[in-house]
Amino acid sequence: MAPAAIGLPVSEVRRAAGLRREELAQLAGLSVDYIVRLEQGRATSPSPQVLSALARALRLSAAEREYLFLLAGQPAPGPGQLSAHIPPGVRRLLDQLDGAPLSVHDAAWNLILWNPLWAALFGVPSALRGRERNIVWRHFTGLPGRVSHTPEQQARFEAAVVADLRAATASYPADAALRSLIKDLRGVSTDFAHLWETGIVGVHESDTKTIHHPDVGTLTLDCDVLIAAGSDLRIVTYTAAPGSDAADRLKLLGVIGTQAMTEDNTPA
Repeated sequence: MAPAAIGLPVSEVRRAAGLRREELAQLAGLSVDYIVRLEQGRATSPSPQVLSALARALRLSAAEREYLFLLAGQPAPGPGQLSAHIPPGVRRLLDQLDGAPLSVHDAAWNLILWNPLWAALFGVPSALRGRERNIVWRHFTGLPGRVSHTPEQQARFEAAVVADLRAATASYPADAALRSLIKDLRGVSTDFAHLWETGIVGVHESDTKTIHHPDVGTLTLDCDVLIAAGSDLRIVTYTAAPGSDAADRLKLLGVIGTQAMTEDNTPA
């Protein structure tokens, strides 16, 4: 895969045309050591989660993804299991709409794709593993984040994501990881357990999110959740009104990217 396809410099001298191990590991959320062991045949039983992560990182087509699972001795995900396949149109959306933070999640709210401005706004998620990438798990278990909610916003958000998980269990009855996620959420969060038991129903509507960034300050952005046609993928977009303070801060963030800022507000 050409490094330019994921935004890496094209002028850099490379011994091979494709991605480096470190780059693939970062994209897939895996360790470099594990990538090396896969290459050398020392890791012989990659899990479906690892295979899905590799397929996303390498932007495999549906047929290539199925072949990858077969090569690894794993059955390709069936209709009763969550799919993390990214249609080409969604990929192009993230590649071309670089002026707004965008992220893509599966039906269980696992983060599976993001653009550079999203990483600059919320932090680079490459080091996150497993459920650390799940929005619902992070919220109900109190993992640190940069978003703050008013009580009303929090109630709307919780109702919507719990309803999403309930719908996902009906659409993907054979997905063991989804069942395990819900079981563990009910065990660790009394708030989630209560909402689950009440059968609360919620839908995603346009809302505002307040994000506290360590370098550019506090931004209040419009947040919209879009559903990709023909899939259960959630595309989350963050935008600001033209000419607003938040729009100016987003532009600054687009310039500095994920660099740290020094005390005089210049990129380190």
